[in-house]
Amino acid sequence: MIPIMTAARNAMQRSARSSRRLLRYSHPGRRRAPTLRRRTAHVIRASTCLLLLGTVPVHGQGPIGRPGDLRLPSASPGRYPTIAIDYYRLSNGLKIVLAPDTSTPVVVVGVYYGIGQRLEPPGHEGFAHLFEHLMFEGSTHLRPGELLHLIESNGGTLNGNTRFDFTDYFEIVPSPALQLMLWAEGDRMGGLVVDDSALRRQKNIVEAEIRFSYINQPDGGFPWLDVPQFANRNWQNAHNFRGLPDGLEAASLEDVRSFHAAYYTPNNAVLVLSGNFRPAEARRWIQTYFGPIPRGPEPARPDFSEPAQTEERTGERIDSLAKSPVLAVAFHMPPRGSKAFYTMAIIDQIVLQGGDSRLGRSLVRDGGLADAVFGGTNLQGNFFNYNGPMLWTVGVAYSQSDRAHAIVDSVQRAVDGLASTALSDRDLELARRKAKVSLYSDLDYLSGFGKADLLASYALFDDDPGKLNGVEAALDNITAADIQETARAFLSRAQRTVYIRRPPAAHTPAPADSH
Repeated sequence: MIPIMTAARNAMQRSARSSRRLLRYSHPGRRRAPTLRRRTAHVIRASTCLLLLGTVPVHGQGPIGRPGDLRLPSASPGRYPTIAIDYYRLSNGLKIVLAPDTSTPVVVVGVYYGIGQRLEPPGHEGFAHLFEHLMFEGSTHLRPGELLHLIESNGGTLNGNTRFDFTDYFEIVPSPALQLMLWAEGDRMGGLVVDDSALRRQKNIVEAEIRFSYINQPDGGFPWLDVPQFANRNWQNAHNFRGLPDGLEAASLEDVRSFHAAYYTPNNAVLVLSGNFRPAEARRWIQTYFGPIPRGPEPARPDFSEPAQTEERTGERIDSLAKSPVLAVAFHMPPRGSKAFYTMAIIDQIVLQGGDSRLGRSLVRDGGLADAVFGGTNLQGNFFNYNGPMLWTVGVAYSQSDRAHAIVDSVQRAVDGLASTALSDRDLELARRKAKVSLYSDLDYLSGFGKADLLASYALFDDDPGKLNGVEAALDNITAADIQETARAFLSRAQRTVYIRRPPAAHTPAPADSH
C-alpha cells in the first residue's frame, strides 16, 4: 500500500505542466485518453465531498448513516439481499465483473492480478510488494506521477495492495470519470514503462517502508508478518513477505520485466466495476481499452499446501524497541469454503471479536490479565479474500511478562469450552448476527471498495463472483453441533502455535500444558 495523499500532492506539483499535455499523447495501436467535460468538474468534486461527509441521499431515504452502514442494491424476493452481477470474459482471458448500483454517485474500478506475496518465487522475498509500487511508475501514455494527478484532479482516490494471493489496484471516482479510469488501467496493464531510475526510486521507497514500519517499529509486523513464519512449514507461506532491504537491492530491471510478463497479463487478472455506471456503456469501453491486450503465458503456480500440524509450535523474538510484551496464539483454518470454514466465522465472533467475546471478558474486562485482545483470520485482508492456507490468530497485548502462561491457558480454555459444551440457541444467534454485521462492514468498506474487493476475489479464486451472494445463508446454516465439531477438529493444543514478542528485560518460560 502506498501513502497516497502525500504522493498525490507531490505528483500534482511535479507534473502539472506535463499532465496538461497528457490527453494529446498518441501511440500506434492505442486509443488516446478520453476526456471529461470541464463543466462537470465542479459537480464531480461537490458530489464526492458530499459522499465523504455522508450526506448523499440514497433513493429518498435521507442521509447515509454512520460508517459501516450497508447500502446494497435492491433485495431479491428471497430471504437475503442479492448483489446484481454481470460476469463474463474477454477473448484474451480477462475476467470482468460488473456490479451496478445507482444508489451511489461514485464507481469503484479495481484490477486484481493473481500474484500475491505467498506466490512470489523463492529468492524474491518481498518482490510482489516491490512490484506493486512499480506499477505506479508509468505506462505507455502516462509518465511517473501522472496517474496520481489524473485521478485526484478528477475528484477520485486510488491505492494498491499486496495480499497473500493477489495484488490489486483500485480507483474510486465520480461516475463521469469511469471511461478515463478504464483507459488508464488498460494502459497500465498493456504497457508498463519502468527504467533504472524508476526501479531505484521504488527500491528506496520500499526499503524505507520496511525499516520504518517493521524493523525500527515496536511490534512492527506483529502478528501478521511474524506468526506465519513460525506456524507454517511451506516456504511459500512462511517466508518474510516484505523482504529485507539487502535482498530487494538484488532485484534487476530484467527481473521486473520478466515478472510483469509472467503475472501481469489479462488471463491472470480480474477487472471489477462496482457503483454507478451504465453496464452496456462500460462493456464497450472495456472492450476498447482491454480487448487488444494480448493474452500472456499461463503463470506457474507453486505448491503452497501445508502439512497437517500434529504438535504445538512455539516461537519467540526479542524486540529491543518494545516496552511491553505481546503474544499470539494461532490455529490453522479449515479449507476455504467448507462448512468448517464458515463455522470459524461464528467461532471468531464468540471467542475474539468485541468486548462481549469470551476472551474480551476473561482476559481484559473481568480477568485483568491483558490490556487488549485482537486478531482474526487473514489479518492483512478479511475473512474471505484469500485462497490458501491461513491462520486464525488471537493477539494479546499485556504488561507483565509472567502472565503469558495464564493468557495462553485462557485462550485454550475458551476454545476447549466450545468443543465440550454445546452453545445455547441465544448465544449462537448472537454470534451469527455479529458475523453478518462483520460481512456487511466488509462490503461497505471505503465507499463500496469492499464489495468490489470480494467480488473480484470470488472471480479470481472460484471463477464465480456470485458465490458472495451465498455467504449470508452459509452463516445462518451453522449449528451448535458444527461449532463443537470444528473446535475439536481444528483448535486443539497440538494444533496451535504460540508466539511471544517481548522486550529484552522480560523473560517468559515455555508455555505450560493447558487442560
